[in-house]
Amino acid sequence: MSANSFGHLFKITTFGESHGEALGVVIDGCPSGVTFDHELLLNNLKRRKPGQSSVTTSRNESDTPEILSGVFENKTLGTPICIIVRNQDQRSGDYDKIKTESRIGHADDTWIEKFGHVDHRGGGRASGRETLCRVIAGSVAQMLCRQIAPEIKVKGFASQIAHFKLSEKENQNIWDINIDDFITRFPSIENNQKIVDLLESAKKAGESYGGQVEVHIKNIPKSLGQPVFHKFKSDLASAVMSLGATTSFEFGEGFNSAQIKGTDFHSQMNSPVYGGIRGGLTTGQLIDFRVGFKPTSSIKDTAKQGRHDPCIVPRAVPVVEAMVWILIADHMLWNRLDRV
Repeated sequence: MSANSFGHLFKITTFGESHGEALGVVIDGCPSGVTFDHELLLNNLKRRKPGQSSVTTSRNESDTPEILSGVFENKTLGTPICIIVRNQDQRSGDYDKIKTESRIGHADDTWIEKFGHVDHRGGGRASGRETLCRVIAGSVAQMLCRQIAPEIKVKGFASQIAHFKLSEKENQNIWDINIDDFITRFPSIENNQKIVDLLESAKKAGESYGGQVEVHIKNIPKSLGQPVFHKFKSDLASAVMSLGATTSFEFGEGFNSAQIKGTDFHSQMNSPVYGGIRGGLTTGQLIDFRVGFKPTSSIKDTAKQGRHDPCIVPRAVPVVEAMVWILIADHMLWNRLDRV
């Protein structure tokens, strides 16, 4: 099992299982002298952690990071950075049955078939808990980007949960809204409470729902991307589709492009329809993309007996943002090698 790393110059390797001793990440390639912002890291982990509201799993984890290497006197050393989070609230007995009986919709059977011997507790490495490693790495990437390109802004939010979709007007005002004021991270005053009620009911009934996370990237530098096999769009898709429960990805006009005539689609050089990427390179314009998530796999008695999110989208938002920061940091470092 060797595919646990992502990135080229800013490279991350995640490790650990859901009910193991700890999870963590090694970050290799972060330059020295980057100011380490502990508050940023803690806040990002808090936004992702379980038990944060009535519409998330009740697993109670503090998710306190321990920095083992690569940081000294509040600055990065340029050496590998290793940060771990110890598990504290495992209830492994909840998963005894799945050691011999795979759950529908999960990776239990596929992982056993591939690896033979797996940690079944909590889904092991296939658990959504692995994403805390990505949030740690994304926080370090954000620190780096903030130092070399502080104008870059990344904002994720839930644009759809179940049948509720964000209106065009609500989407246009996204930069003026604190997404975390909404526990669903669906920034709609009209529908937020309706979604809370829906997900609370789903939690009790053993039901689940899917949705969509949308991300806007503002003030990104031009020319990020490495044609032909590491175009910014392909690496962006790879970054977010590597997350569990993802089912679709589109940027700009996305799937709707098929319905637009070419003379209308290509009406201006930096049209919003391109989503801020042309020829696989960033144009400096606003990048907007959407990633779809399926309904949480734990349903019916499995959901009632364990501790599961009735919808993963609210907690997925900071994880998708983290993957974006990792990608931007990697491509910004890569871009420095393209010109002398």
